[in-house]
Amino acid sequence: MRHHNRIKKFGRVRKVRRALMRGLAFALLRDKKILTTEAKAKALRPFAERLITLSRRGTLAAHRTVIARLGTRASLPKICAELVKRYGARDGGYTRVVKAGMRRSDGARMAIIELV
Repeated sequence: MRHHNRIKKFGRVRKVRRALMRGLAFALLRDKKILTTEAKAKALRPFAERLITLSRRGTLAAHRTVIARLGTRASLPKICAELVKRYGARDGGYTRVVKAGMRRSDGARMAIIELV
């Protein structure tokens, strides 16, 4: 039974799971919309929303935390500045998960996660 086990493991060890979330979050912030499996989209949502909330603060500590969570500095100032303009007055709910049917090859449920 999975009582109190909230973390989706995706059959991966911790560091590979972390790399997966980093990659998905960076792609989401860069492209504004990505297509992935439904389970990955649902796991990405709280991770990405916390990053957006942190970047909205605008402090040096918040930016360093975002860099540490994403694992990259590439185009981060541009992304953070754009997020502050876009979500400055919004109190949460920055992402939307829309179901996108089944993948042809293996029948996995697909979803589009996008910034609102």
